[in-house]
Amino acid sequence: MTTYPTSAPTDGQASSATSDIAMTIEEATEVVARVQANVEHVIDGKSAEIRTALVVLLAEGHLLIEDVPGVGKTMLAKALAKSVHSTVSRIQFTPDLLPSDVTGISVYNQVDGRFEFKPGAVFANIVIGDEINRASPKTQSALLECMEERQVTVDGSTYPLPTPFTVVATQNPIEMEGTYALPEAQRDRFMARISMGYPDETAELRMLSSRNEANPLQVLEPVLSTAGLRRVIATVHHVYVAEAVKQYAVHIVRATREHPDIRLGGSPRSTLQLVRAAKALALVSGRDFVLPDDIDALVLPVLGHRVVPTGRALGQHQYADQLVAGILAGIVENTPVPVPGR
Repeated sequence: MTTYPTSAPTDGQASSATSDIAMTIEEATEVVARVQANVEHVIDGKSAEIRTALVVLLAEGHLLIEDVPGVGKTMLAKALAKSVHSTVSRIQFTPDLLPSDVTGISVYNQVDGRFEFKPGAVFANIVIGDEINRASPKTQSALLECMEERQVTVDGSTYPLPTPFTVVATQNPIEMEGTYALPEAQRDRFMARISMGYPDETAELRMLSSRNEANPLQVLEPVLSTAGLRRVIATVHHVYVAEAVKQYAVHIVRATREHPDIRLGGSPRSTLQLVRAAKALALVSGRDFVLPDDIDALVLPVLGHRVVPTGRALGQHQYADQLVAGILAGIVENTPVPVPGR
């Protein structure tokens, strides 16, 4: 197995970048571990999914949780939000929800004789969008500017969103009744997509015991302040990524655009988000540098919802997600791993 350096370089740009880290890697890793343990008090048997959700939060991305009803999608979003002492809002997406309900609206003030902007639910550090694919495409598109540019434009005026800003959206599979499939532009705004899946037997038994008297979400207390979250995010910014690892990420994403069974490959935005997420994963793992293994671990969560297979390839498979997962696994396997020193 190939070995890699155990610390970031100390010369040139990397040295100046690491000199102003707000937290040490050890401190940041300990903080993240506390948040994960806090969420696991509510969500049993889903450590990998919670870890990915934390990676997205620390990488300043947005998370899409997709699965059938009743498996804990909204519970995970709420537990993550309650673990951080920050502003949180929840939007229940329905077919009659209006874009102004999300972004806000200008209201005429008769006393002052002018219009005043009333912020919508999107003005929060963590925004939980429940069943996002039940809203109309017009309402879904209200999030496009928010998620990409961290701002809202209403009646010609632009209002910045708070920092940090993360959308955690849940959705049912598109074949469920009464849903609208998210367009490609909307899916591309999400850094990662995860699926909760059904719990194993042991976790389901624990759930029956722990929720017999009370909902554990009601007694969950925050373990990280907003200022602390900003410090951890600042530390993620200084995680080192070698040039060879960047090229490795680019080769994987470019391979999705050239694969014969893929109609729509990964965008340049997906390349950026793949590397940003890998930096957060490295920090969560207690490292100040990114390994190719970090890229490999995030290929499916980051690219899986962006890649669209061809009709010919899809016609031979019952489930598109399984087809895409197989294609991405093959791309990772066939992409040469960078070797240190070369």
